Amino acid sequence: MHFHRLAKMAFLALTATRVATAFSAATLRSVGASSSSAASSSRRSLTNAAAVAFLDNRNRGASASTTAGRFFSQSAAAASTCTSSITALRQSTVVESELEKNLGLSHPAFDIISTDIVTEFGAYCTLYRHKQSGAELLSVSTDDDNKCFGITFRTPPTDSTGVPHILEHSVLCGSRKYKTKDPFVQLLQGSLQTFLNAFTYPDRTCYVVASQNTKDFYNLINVYADAVYHPRATSDPMVHAQEGWHLELEKIEEPLTYKGVVYNEMKGVYSSPDSLLQRDAQQSIFPDNTYGVDSGGSPVEIPNLSFEQFAEFHQKFYHPGNSRIFFAGDDDVANRLEIMDEYLKDFGPSPESKPASTIQWQKKTFDAPKKIRNPYPAGNDQPETHMIMMNWLVNDRPLTPVEEITVTILDHLLMGTSSSILYKTLMESGLGESITGGGLMSELMQGTFSAGLKGVKPEDADKVEEVIMSTLQKVVEEGFTEDAIAASMNTIEFDMREFNTGSFPKGLSLMLGSMREWIYDRSPTDALRFEEPLAELKKSISESGSKVFQDMVKEFLLENTHRSTLEMFPSKTLEEEQLQEEKDRLAKIKESMSEEELQRIIDTTTELKKLQAAEDAPEARATIPSLELSDLKREVTEYPIAVSENEADTGVTVVRHELGSTSGIAYANLAVDVSGVATEDIPLLPLFTRMMLETGAGEYDSVALSRRIGTHTGGVSASALIAGVEVEGGTEGAVTSGEHFVTKLLITGKATSDKTDELFSIFDLILRDANLDAKSKIIEILKQAKSQKESTVQGSGHATSNARIRSRYNVVGYINEKMTGLSSLDVVKDLLDQAENDFPALLARLENIRNTILEKSTCRDGMILDLTGDAAVFEKIQPSVENFLSKLPGDTNAEKLQDFYSEPHPWVKEIKEEMAANAPIADEGFIVPTQVSYVGKGGRLYDVDESVSGSTAVVSRFLGTGYMWDNIRVIGGAYGGFCQFNPRDGVFSFLSYRDPNLAGSIDVYDGAADALLASAADMENDPDALTTAIIGAIADMDGALSPDQKGSAQFKRWLTRESPEQRQKYRDEVLNTTPADFKAFAERLKALKDPSSAVVSSKAAFEDAAKAGKEFTLKNVM
Repeated sequence: MHFHRLAKMAFLALTATRVATAFSAATLRSVGASSSSAASSSRRSLTNAAAVAFLDNRNRGASASTTAGRFFSQSAAAASTCTSSITALRQSTVVESELEKNLGLSHPAFDIISTDIVTEFGAYCTLYRHKQSGAELLSVSTDDDNKCFGITFRTPPTDSTGVPHILEHSVLCGSRKYKTKDPFVQLLQGSLQTFLNAFTYPDRTCYVVASQNTKDFYNLINVYADAVYHPRATSDPMVHAQEGWHLELEKIEEPLTYKGVVYNEMKGVYSSPDSLLQRDAQQSIFPDNTYGVDSGGSPVEIPNLSFEQFAEFHQKFYHPGNSRIFFAGDDDVANRLEIMDEYLKDFGPSPESKPASTIQWQKKTFDAPKKIRNPYPAGNDQPETHMIMMNWLVNDRPLTPVEEITVTILDHLLMGTSSSILYKTLMESGLGESITGGGLMSELMQGTFSAGLKGVKPEDADKVEEVIMSTLQKVVEEGFTEDAIAASMNTIEFDMREFNTGSFPKGLSLMLGSMREWIYDRSPTDALRFEEPLAELKKSISESGSKVFQDMVKEFLLENTHRSTLEMFPSKTLEEEQLQEEKDRLAKIKESMSEEELQRIIDTTTELKKLQAAEDAPEARATIPSLELSDLKREVTEYPIAVSENEADTGVTVVRHELGSTSGIAYANLAVDVSGVATEDIPLLPLFTRMMLETGAGEYDSVALSRRIGTHTGGVSASALIAGVEVEGGTEGAVTSGEHFVTKLLITGKATSDKTDELFSIFDLILRDANLDAKSKIIEILKQAKSQKESTVQGSGHATSNARIRSRYNVVGYINEKMTGLSSLDVVKDLLDQAENDFPALLARLENIRNTILEKSTCRDGMILDLTGDAAVFEKIQPSVENFLSKLPGDTNAEKLQDFYSEPHPWVKEIKEEMAANAPIADEGFIVPTQVSYVGKGGRLYDVDESVSGSTAVVSRFLGTGYMWDNIRVIGGAYGGFCQFNPRDGVFSFLSYRDPNLAGSIDVYDGAADALLASAADMENDPDALTTAIIGAIADMDGALSPDQKGSAQFKRWLTRESPEQRQKYRDEVLNTTPADFKAFAERLKALKDPSSAVVSSKAAFEDAAKAGKEFTLKNVM
């Protein structure tokens, strides 16, 4: 996985945790506006969702929640409240004593460089240096059972051939000890890993694993350590050909083509206007160092990388002396050192390794700002709008810890929320549709700052820069208000102290945070500290207010001439020109070759495909360490739940999850029924939920509301929740008709226990009194949504295809697609037209939604307050809960709503009529400017009322990590191939991501059933393969959860009426899966009912598919 600038990472431990919160907010699969960002794709697309959730830092435009306060005098109080109330990392004395024993533990092969206790995270750290090889190892002991291991190499490229990225993919394709073609896949198939991935930065490459099972953890470490130090890839050119690039030719009369996983991945990246903007921006301000080239690789440059250069790069940069090895968790420190010594002792010293990889500083050399104009690919129907982004090189020297935290707060003040001054001013300027530029980027040696707009008219291009510069000038002259500073300070401090990483391993968050300094030969533990610099910043603010921020804006931005303004303009011929340039280049190469040379390419193509299709030998598979079924937990993990219906005669149901510790924080969800909303207004719910947080409420304008939220809470979000339920009287675990579901407006938030009065007050305020009469803000939101949805179709077409497929078979799928999928783009365009030309009509619809959900006679019956906390939290917040319940709108003796568990939802009849007209079973193609395809095909695997066994989880996962991986990714060259099965609706789908093929991938899907039948037969004689598949399925079920995620998971179980007995039955069926289950699944797949396809691709690709007999009903999206 290559970390592009677009997918901004919050690697600093003090800000990283806010991202993982996004995943917990998504636990209930809610849709609409929320505080969370969308997830970007990982290198290995089959990697777990926790990883994916972290990868996209924050989509500022989508931020409907978050942060703020009133007066700075309150900020100090809020900050001190955080300090005293959030006890996240305060272990017991016994635990501290045990952890302290690990400090400075000696081993004969290692020297101890330093020991340190990072009290902020309860981390007991020892930094070692391996005596023989020179490798550095940071051992972090915590009381976290989700153990984490990583190896990071400093890998600065000198060109854009993508060599570090290709190497990152390739080292995991077999090694000295582990002989299969792709040990990574074997681990993915049969490990209990909670994180398994690798990523390429502009200047380093990281290999990371995590697991809660100690035996599994050691297995993962061994495979990864052997892979990076002794990869097969450096001696086998076929790996470089498969993962990087190769010339492909099957018949001498056919044209040459380029193939390769990274090559196709980067073609997808370079098809995205957003990615091109971010790439060009970074390169514009780093003309003199490694950040000025693309470590991921340019599709034009990748074919210039020879195998010899590839192997030499590994030899140069993958010596242990250039590696930083990281451990975190509760595993034994002595074992850590012993395991790593087994690998490191093979190497002698390499005094040139570190100096050779040193990153050179980019000095601020621009005498005047640069202006750059570049094209981006646009569709024929796309408006002639530009993208404008200003970019600064922030620092050309190391920042002090105080400067680091100050610039983090400053970033939040400028761009952190929709009410932040630069963000707000840009959006309200009316010059563009949505924000671009992620603000501060600080994960590399030198920070950058970017801000701008997309959807800008050509004549307004210069005005964007004027708005940005005048806003910064205003900040320098007037500073920030006390309440703005209070809100940003509390928001960042809450995140740091809570340290809530969701399912993302905390150890990995610590690793990424430490690496920000360690990789540049500075202290890894200093990078994790925030108490002292935070206290110093607070002192500075108390003495001189916002001057520290004003001075920083002046030095780093306003008076900094080392900046660029990048203007991207649309080209409706660029995609065609790029395709033609590639064809011409390949034709020229072919013309220059003799028949013998062409035959060698044909032979190599045949050999590579033969190797890719070949099964690993049994003796090779036997080298991969594995678990046994006896290592698995047989019981489902249940989380506490207590349900109080009609609590205190308020008519409201309260659901509580009392956990061992939530560190003084209360997590709350208020669910309000929306089943009375008219079906034609369902698509307005995402807009409605965003307005609850972005347009102000009651006496608070949008800025004041945001600051109140930020000052007193850890964040508030609003979204729409639609969840299918078990039907009363039906067979539990059987496919439902899709007619029974619950629909809620979900307000989610968190606060320290002494701030829950404020939290609940905000809940009540935005529920009752959100300002709906905000025409300009609504237009702004809709323009932003339109831009973001267009980017999603182009960059995440697999999700678009999947949603479209599922919308054809199920009412819930249809509603979700209309609210968040491709159909929602048309909805947003229609709403934008109505907002601009008939706002009173739109306002009436929004007001009707609120009046309906707050209907006095019924609303309390549909209200649920879901709370997660520990015993002390619950005791402290009870008065606040009682007060909140008593003041909620509606009658306490509310009329009963219908029983959604026994009666069809009131939306069903009209939605089914819509589906008949708008969602026929058909093969649809959606045309966008792109060089790759996103190919989806699906259908009904199970009919309504058929029982679905837990074995389906094993088989569908096996299919995705085996057949799909081998044929779509390895042989086909796509970045990802996977499949999904939903046991509630019985729908199965195949999907590909950044795929160079279209018709060929559909053929692969059509061959899956026969391949699965063959695998079922093989498993009769290969019990180990079956065991591996079962273990992988259990891993998906047993991920690590944060306290709020545990509460959310149990709440969803209760809301959907899924019983503990059914969960255990399903798990037992997973554990008891047999080859016969594989055969039964394959036979169903062979007879897949009502199959249909949805593909996002280019016009040229659809034309080629038609020649291959694959016809689609086409629609131009952009």
